[in-house]
Amino acid sequence: MSVLVVFEHRAGKWNRMSFEALTAGSALRDVFGDVHGAAIGHNLGDLASEASSYGASKVFVLDHALLEDYTPDGYSLALEQLIRKVKPDVVIFPHTYQARDYAPKVAARFGKPLASDVISVNAAQKTFVRQLFQGKLNSEIKFAEAPAFISIQAGAFRAEQPGAQSGAVEPIEISLNNAQIRSKPEPPYREAQRSIDLNAAEVIVSVGRGIKEKENLKIVEELAEALGAELAASRPICDNGWLPMERQVGSSGQTVSPKVYFAVGISGAIQHLVGIKGSKTIVAINKDENAPIFESADYGAVGDLFEIVPALTAEIKKAKA
Repeated sequence: MSVLVVFEHRAGKWNRMSFEALTAGSALRDVFGDVHGAAIGHNLGDLASEASSYGASKVFVLDHALLEDYTPDGYSLALEQLIRKVKPDVVIFPHTYQARDYAPKVAARFGKPLASDVISVNAAQKTFVRQLFQGKLNSEIKFAEAPAFISIQAGAFRAEQPGAQSGAVEPIEISLNNAQIRSKPEPPYREAQRSIDLNAAEVIVSVGRGIKEKENLKIVEELAEALGAELAASRPICDNGWLPMERQVGSSGQTVSPKVYFAVGISGAIQHLVGIKGSKTIVAINKDENAPIFESADYGAVGDLFEIVPALTAEIKKAKA
């Protein structure tokens, strides 16, 4: 029994979501055994060695000249050969644009469905949870037989840091020919460039409607500065133009997984909760004791944010002095 996590790279660097997927795979280790990685491409060199330091027992390298540029035919054919060889019980993809393109194709080759955008795993029950209707419902999925194919939602798991020990790197011989590659590689899709990557932040201070006026943002900015945190917001704040859209957290913004997430004046609509479910600790400040945010919060303060936030900022500065 084993788990296979498919890594993704671009421009000589691993996509961080590859290692979020590896964290999900590691959560299955006690039930399914070894967690292996798969690196696909050509002349990967140091990239494969780097991948092996993130906790995989072994990284299989699928190297072929026809895999130098991504094509759905090439990647799916190569991965199919690896899966048939090592016979994993679970195959995990990061839910990226690239994986969305070819992962269903791989699953179809085995006559299996793909459970996409998975947000949590239950190793004991061998089930996977994905959300429906913008997070209003959770769907629990159990595969009748192996292999199970899933993709992991961005931010649902926090990528671990590389360790001192590295797993083995094992080249896998694959067979590909030009006739099998039916599509011509095009320049890769480029997502809109963000100057702020909230998913990389360890501490986030996020503000919602409770701040009332744009001029009041200063007190939340001071808290973020005292904590060394990134400033974020719920959708209404960004829709009003009080903060740039790239700082929006939620189903239509960024999905985050910080160590600590401060929700200041945020009621906790489901669209916002979808974006913060990967947070390790949530601290909520809201005057409404029945606000939905308190159902997800680890710590909560019921009261006027205009009194609580400045007092909290002052105490943090005092502790750091």
